Amino acid sequence: MTTLAFALAATIKHDGHGGIADLLSTPEDTLIWLHNQEPLLTQVLGPAAATDLGRFLYPIRAEILPNLDEPWRGLVRIRGAVRVLFARAVAASRADADRLMELEDALGVVNEAADQLGTTHLEWVEEPTMRWSPRTADPIDLLVGAVGRSAIDFLVGPDRARLRACPAARCVKYFLQDDPRQTWCSPACGNRERVNRHYRKRTAG
Repeated sequence: MTTLAFALAATIKHDGHGGIADLLSTPEDTLIWLHNQEPLLTQVLGPAAATDLGRFLYPIRAEILPNLDEPWRGLVRIRGAVRVLFARAVAASRADADRLMELEDALGVVNEAADQLGTTHLEWVEEPTMRWSPRTADPIDLLVGAVGRSAIDFLVGPDRARLRACPAARCVKYFLQDDPRQTWCSPACGNRERVNRHYRKRTAG
């Protein structure tokens, strides 16, 4: 089963024509994507997700479209951070390597986002004390925070061992390996690479 962070990372993919497709290329595209993520958001935020994020999951377009820029930019930014951490966990895809932010920046983005779901902080006035920072009520911070928490849970969990970067030329997808013999993210990538190898052998001969 996929996770929210993994689903977000997968919104960058090969377009089938030698280029890159971005499923979050506009705020409107992001709204469509979010509408389909309720089960994954509920995994992270609990049953209250539908209530907390109702205006994103069940939007009235006339009300929400003018205010989509902030959640769109927040999700695109944390998607970049998640892809950096995936690239650190495995080898970055060749087509993606020059698009990534620095590792420390990515860690900061993910940790800061996850903090919005509630965390402990150290305070020191006269004596050191621990303060619980509660979960935010802001729906945009909840969206981005859910991705941050999902990324952390995934990267420290057992599924990280199955994470792979597709080695096909120009493919930017990460995938979870279901079988030790699985090399490509999809049969299409495998077929394209076999055709490329055959062509290279013929032209080299």
